Amino acid sequence: MSIPAFGLGTFRLKGQQVIDSVTMGLELGYRNIDTAQIYENEAEVGQAIAESTVPREELFVTTKIWTSNLGADRLLPSLEESLNKLRLERVDLTLVHWPSPNDELAVADYLARMMEAKARGLTRAIGISNFTVAHMQQAIDAIGAENIATNQVEVHPFLQNRKVIDFARQHGIHITAYMPLAYGKVMQDDTLKRIGQAHNTSPAQVALAWLLQQGFAVIPSSTKRENLAANLAAQQLRLTDQEMQQIATLDRNERLANPGFAPEWD
Repeated sequence: MSIPAFGLGTFRLKGQQVIDSVTMGLELGYRNIDTAQIYENEAEVGQAIAESTVPREELFVTTKIWTSNLGADRLLPSLEESLNKLRLERVDLTLVHWPSPNDELAVADYLARMMEAKARGLTRAIGISNFTVAHMQQAIDAIGAENIATNQVEVHPFLQNRKVIDFARQHGIHITAYMPLAYGKVMQDDTLKRIGQAHNTSPAQVALAWLLQQGFAVIPSSTKRENLAANLAAQQLRLTDQEMQQIATLDRNERLANPGFAPEWD
């Protein structure tokens, strides 16, 4: 199963804001919608999907299991709760949002429960998010790389996460880049501005094109129709090898998503 290269992220969007963002996104042509239990917006995402005219089979919907729901008694019931909120019989992709804090629960245990969710038809595919090289190795040992649809990690020009990406590539695990615009910081970067000017486009589109050309899926978010449309247009932008290399030099290990329970990063 292939994950659509371009998706709509909904992190930090709540209430009417997320309904509007998903509604506009679907109108503009987005078909890949990414949410999570901890975002507390699954019901609103589900409402926007239900009220749209886009057929279900054209949509790719992702949710993520929160750390407190990884236990034996919580994982499957929590996914069923997510499906009720989303008004869907199943999602297309379910991710483990973060490895269990301090590895209190074994990767093999909760991934076995994820496989059960897939076998029960609650989700078409399963994957991981924020997994380090060590956690990816444990996941591969537990269920095989072929059962890991993606590792969704923070990737943007200022955090290029090369160790994780190189390991994933070696094992054939797809990468989804979240926070691809670094919370808008890409807009201020001189290199990205200069490349954007050369293509008569924005630094945001340059950052997205740079990720897409590496074969990653991207899930930028926006609440403005013009930005949603501009982000989508990044799929048409082709950067030169030289421009790709110039962006590669911007890495400064600037991580933006780093909750207190995060694993020790590579």
